[in-house]
Amino acid sequence: MDTDRKDIHNSDIPVLCRSCDARHKGMCGALDSAELVALSRHTRIVRHAAGDELAAESEPTESYANVMRGVVKLTKVLEDGRQQIVGLQFAPDFLGRLFARESAVTAEAASEVDLCRVPKGALERLVAANPRLEHRLMQQTLRELDEAREWMVTLGRKTAAEKVASFLYLIATHLDPSADANAKGRKFDLPLTRGDIADFLGLTLETVSRQLSRLRADKVIAITAVTRVEVADLERLRKRCG
Repeated sequence: MDTDRKDIHNSDIPVLCRSCDARHKGMCGALDSAELVALSRHTRIVRHAAGDELAAESEPTESYANVMRGVVKLTKVLEDGRQQIVGLQFAPDFLGRLFARESAVTAEAASEVDLCRVPKGALERLVAANPRLEHRLMQQTLRELDEAREWMVTLGRKTAAEKVASFLYLIATHLDPSADANAKGRKFDLPLTRGDIADFLGLTLETVSRQLSRLRADKVIAITAVTRVEVADLERLRKRCG
Protein backbone atom coordinates (compact mmCIF):
# COMPACT_ATOMS: atom_id res chain seq x y z
CA MET A 1 0.00 0.00 0.00
CA ASP A 2 1.16 3.52 -0.77
CA THR A 3 2.80 5.02 2.36
CA ASP A 4 1.14 8.41 1.89
CA ARG A 5 -2.30 6.80 1.74
CA LYS A 6 -1.62 4.53 4.71
CA ASP A 7 -0.51 7.24 7.10
CA ILE A 8 -3.71 9.25 6.60
CA HIS A 9 -5.35 6.69 8.86
CA ASN A 10 -2.50 6.58 11.37
CA SER A 11 -3.93 7.50 14.78
CA ASP A 12 -0.55 9.02 15.78
CA ILE A 13 -0.96 11.81 13.23
CA PRO A 14 -2.79 14.99 14.36
CA VAL A 15 -6.41 15.12 13.19
CA LEU A 16 -5.91 18.35 11.23
CA CYS A 17 -2.96 16.82 9.38
CA ARG A 18 -4.97 13.73 8.42
CA SER A 19 -7.55 15.87 6.65
CA CYS A 20 -5.04 18.18 4.93
CA ASP A 21 -4.98 17.63 1.15
CA ALA A 22 -1.87 19.80 0.83
CA ARG A 23 0.25 17.93 3.39
CA HIS A 24 1.90 15.22 1.30
CA LYS A 25 3.09 17.54 -1.49
CA GLY A 26 4.12 20.33 0.89
CA MET A 27 6.80 20.64 3.52
CA CYS A 28 4.98 18.35 5.96
CA GLY A 29 5.42 15.44 3.56
CA ALA A 30 9.00 15.23 4.85
CA LEU A 31 7.92 14.72 8.47
CA ASP A 32 7.11 11.48 10.28
CA SER A 33 4.17 11.19 12.69
CA ALA A 34 6.21 12.19 15.77
CA GLU A 35 7.55 15.27 13.99
CA LEU A 36 4.06 16.22 12.83
CA VAL A 37 2.82 15.98 16.41
CA ALA A 38 5.70 18.17 17.60
CA LEU A 39 5.07 20.73 14.87
CA SER A 40 1.30 20.75 15.47
CA ARG A 41 1.89 22.08 18.99
CA HIS A 42 2.97 25.36 17.41
CA THR A 43 0.75 25.58 14.35
CA ARG A 44 -2.66 27.18 13.96
CA ILE A 45 -5.10 27.10 11.06
CA VAL A 46 -6.24 30.56 9.99
CA ARG A 47 -8.88 31.45 7.42
CA HIS A 48 -8.60 34.76 5.58
CA ALA A 49 -11.14 36.49 3.38
CA ALA A 50 -10.23 37.69 -0.11
CA GLY A 51 -8.37 40.99 0.17
CA ASP A 52 -6.85 40.34 3.60
CA GLU A 53 -3.17 41.26 3.94
CA LEU A 54 -1.16 38.22 5.04
CA ALA A 55 2.30 39.81 5.16
CA ALA A 56 3.52 43.32 4.45
CA GLU A 57 6.62 44.20 2.47
CA SER A 58 9.59 45.18 4.68
CA GLU A 59 7.81 44.20 7.90
CA PRO A 60 9.56 41.78 10.32
CA THR A 61 8.87 38.11 9.67
CA GLU A 62 7.24 36.54 12.73
CA SER A 63 5.76 33.38 11.20
CA TYR A 64 5.67 31.20 8.10
CA ALA A 65 2.71 29.39 6.59
CA ASN A 66 1.66 26.57 4.34
CA VAL A 67 -1.09 27.45 1.89
CA MET A 68 -3.79 24.83 2.46
CA ARG A 69 -6.50 26.25 0.18
CA GLY A 70 -7.02 29.24 -2.06
CA VAL A 71 -4.70 31.65 -3.85
CA VAL A 72 -2.19 34.13 -2.42
CA LYS A 73 -1.16 37.18 -4.45
CA LEU A 74 2.40 38.49 -4.06
CA THR A 75 3.05 42.14 -4.92
CA LYS A 76 5.83 44.71 -4.89
CA VAL A 77 5.02 48.38 -4.33
CA LEU A 78 6.96 51.28 -5.85
CA GLU A 79 7.68 54.51 -3.99
CA ASP A 80 4.88 56.33 -5.83
CA GLY A 81 2.31 53.75 -4.76
CA ARG A 82 2.13 51.73 -7.96
CA GLN A 83 2.08 47.98 -7.41
CA GLN A 84 3.03 44.98 -9.53
CA ILE A 85 1.82 41.43 -8.98
CA VAL A 86 5.00 39.35 -9.01
CA GLY A 87 3.61 35.91 -8.26
CA LEU A 88 0.75 33.69 -7.17
CA GLN A 89 0.89 30.92 -4.59
CA PHE A 90 -1.36 27.89 -4.31
CA ALA A 91 -1.63 24.89 -1.99
CA PRO A 92 0.78 23.47 -0.86
CA ASP A 93 3.19 26.39 -1.40
CA PHE A 94 5.30 27.73 1.46
CA LEU A 95 4.54 31.36 2.32
CA GLY A 96 7.58 33.31 3.52
CA ARG A 97 11.32 33.40 2.98
CA LEU A 98 13.03 30.96 5.34
CA PHE A 99 15.53 32.66 7.74
CA ALA A 100 14.65 36.11 6.36
CA ARG A 101 14.31 38.92 8.90
CA GLU A 102 11.62 40.74 6.94
CA SER A 103 9.18 40.10 4.13
CA ALA A 104 10.44 40.91 0.63
CA VAL A 105 6.90 41.19 -0.81
CA THR A 106 3.36 41.97 0.26
CA ALA A 107 1.20 38.84 0.43
CA GLU A 108 -2.56 39.21 0.06
CA ALA A 109 -5.39 36.69 -0.07
CA ALA A 110 -6.59 36.74 -3.68
CA SER A 111 -9.46 34.41 -2.76
CA GLU A 112 -10.61 32.97 0.54
CA VAL A 113 -7.47 31.32 1.88
CA ASP A 114 -6.70 28.74 4.56
CA LEU A 115 -3.20 28.95 6.01
CA CYS A 116 -1.40 26.67 8.45
CA ARG A 117 0.80 29.15 10.34
CA VAL A 118 3.86 28.28 12.39
CA PRO A 119 6.07 30.70 14.40
CA LYS A 120 9.37 31.60 12.74
CA GLY A 121 11.59 30.26 15.54
CA ALA A 122 9.75 26.95 15.88
CA LEU A 123 10.04 26.11 12.19
CA GLU A 124 13.65 27.25 11.88
CA ARG A 125 14.66 25.02 14.79
CA LEU A 126 12.89 22.08 13.18
CA VAL A 127 14.58 22.74 9.82
CA ALA A 128 18.00 22.91 11.49
CA ALA A 129 17.42 19.49 13.06
CA ASN A 130 15.77 17.80 10.07
CA PRO A 131 17.71 17.44 6.79
CA ARG A 132 14.65 15.89 5.07
CA LEU A 133 12.56 18.97 5.82
CA GLU A 134 15.36 21.28 4.69
CA HIS A 135 15.63 19.28 1.45
CA ARG A 136 11.86 19.45 0.87
CA LEU A 137 11.77 23.21 1.36
CA MET A 138 14.75 23.58 -0.97
CA GLN A 139 12.90 21.56 -3.61
CA GLN A 140 9.85 23.79 -3.26
CA THR A 141 12.00 26.92 -3.55
CA LEU A 142 13.73 25.63 -6.68
CA ARG A 143 10.38 24.68 -8.21
CA GLU A 144 9.08 28.20 -7.61
CA LEU A 145 12.28 29.59 -9.17
CA ASP A 146 11.75 27.42 -12.27
CA GLU A 147 8.13 28.55 -12.51
CA ALA A 148 9.17 32.21 -12.14
CA ARG A 149 11.62 31.81 -15.03
CA GLU A 150 8.93 30.20 -17.16
CA TRP A 151 6.62 33.09 -16.34
CA MET A 152 9.32 35.57 -17.41
CA VAL A 153 9.14 33.97 -20.85
CA THR A 154 5.36 34.35 -20.82
CA LEU A 155 5.55 38.03 -19.95
CA GLY A 156 8.48 38.85 -22.21
CA ARG A 157 7.82 36.87 -25.37
CA LYS A 158 4.24 35.64 -25.65
CA THR A 159 1.40 37.39 -27.45
CA ALA A 160 -1.60 38.76 -25.56
CA ALA A 161 -3.66 35.71 -26.57
CA GLU A 162 -0.93 33.35 -25.35
CA LYS A 163 -0.55 35.27 -22.06
CA VAL A 164 -4.24 35.01 -21.20
CA ALA A 165 -4.33 31.32 -22.14
CA SER A 166 -1.20 30.71 -20.03
CA PHE A 167 -2.80 32.43 -17.05
CA LEU A 168 -5.93 30.30 -17.31
CA TYR A 169 -3.84 27.15 -17.67
CA LEU A 170 -1.82 28.12 -14.58
CA ILE A 171 -4.99 28.51 -12.52
CA ALA A 172 -6.60 25.35 -13.93
CA THR A 173 -3.59 23.18 -13.08
CA HIS A 174 -2.64 24.69 -9.71
CA LEU A 175 -5.80 25.78 -7.91
CA ASP A 176 -6.95 22.41 -6.54
CA PRO A 177 -4.15 20.13 -5.23
CA SER A 178 -6.62 17.26 -4.78
CA ALA A 179 -7.86 17.35 -8.40
CA ASP A 180 -7.36 14.28 -10.57
CA ALA A 181 -4.24 14.97 -12.63
CA ASN A 182 -5.62 12.74 -15.40
CA ALA A 183 -8.95 14.56 -15.67
CA LYS A 184 -9.57 16.01 -19.12
CA GLY A 185 -11.14 19.24 -17.93
CA ARG A 186 -11.35 21.63 -14.99
CA LYS A 187 -13.85 24.02 -13.42
CA PHE A 188 -12.69 26.91 -11.25
CA ASP A 189 -13.41 30.43 -10.07
CA LEU A 190 -10.98 33.10 -11.19
CA PRO A 191 -9.09 34.21 -8.05
CA LEU A 192 -8.17 37.60 -9.55
CA THR A 193 -10.27 40.42 -10.92
CA ARG A 194 -9.82 41.18 -14.61
CA GLY A 195 -7.94 44.30 -13.56
CA ASP A 196 -5.51 42.22 -11.50
CA ILE A 197 -5.15 39.73 -14.36
CA ALA A 198 -4.24 42.64 -16.64
CA ASP A 199 -1.69 43.88 -14.09
CA PHE A 200 -0.19 40.40 -13.71
CA LEU A 201 0.11 39.91 -17.47
CA GLY A 202 1.20 43.44 -18.40
CA LEU A 203 -1.91 43.98 -20.54
CA THR A 204 -4.82 46.40 -20.54
CA LEU A 205 -8.18 45.46 -19.04
CA GLU A 206 -9.76 45.70 -22.48
CA THR A 207 -7.21 43.32 -23.97
CA VAL A 208 -7.82 40.72 -21.24
CA SER A 209 -11.59 40.92 -21.77
CA ARG A 210 -11.17 40.64 -25.53
CA GLN A 211 -8.93 37.56 -25.28
CA LEU A 212 -11.28 35.86 -22.81
CA SER A 213 -14.16 36.48 -25.22
CA ARG A 214 -12.13 35.00 -28.07
CA LEU A 215 -11.35 31.84 -26.08
CA ARG A 216 -15.03 31.54 -25.23
CA ALA A 217 -16.08 32.06 -28.85
CA ASP A 218 -13.65 29.33 -29.92
CA LYS A 219 -15.17 27.05 -27.22
CA VAL A 220 -11.81 26.61 -25.50
CA ILE A 221 -13.44 27.86 -22.28
CA ALA A 222 -16.95 28.53 -21.04
CA ILE A 223 -17.70 31.39 -18.65
CA THR A 224 -20.80 30.33 -16.73
CA ALA A 225 -20.82 33.17 -14.18
CA VAL A 226 -18.87 36.37 -13.57
CA THR A 227 -15.82 34.49 -12.31
CA ARG A 228 -16.68 30.83 -13.04
CA VAL A 229 -14.63 29.25 -15.82
CA GLU A 230 -15.02 25.78 -17.30
CA VAL A 231 -12.31 24.15 -19.42
CA ALA A 232 -13.64 21.08 -21.19
CA ASP A 233 -10.26 20.05 -22.61
CA LEU A 234 -7.04 21.17 -20.87
CA GLU A 235 -4.95 20.07 -23.84
CA ARG A 236 -6.79 22.50 -26.14
CA LEU A 237 -6.10 25.29 -23.67
CA ARG A 238 -2.45 24.28 -23.34
CA LYS A 239 -2.00 24.50 -27.11
CA ARG A 240 -3.20 28.10 -27.02
CA CYS A 241 -0.41 28.96 -24.56
CA GLY A 242 2.23 29.06 -27.28
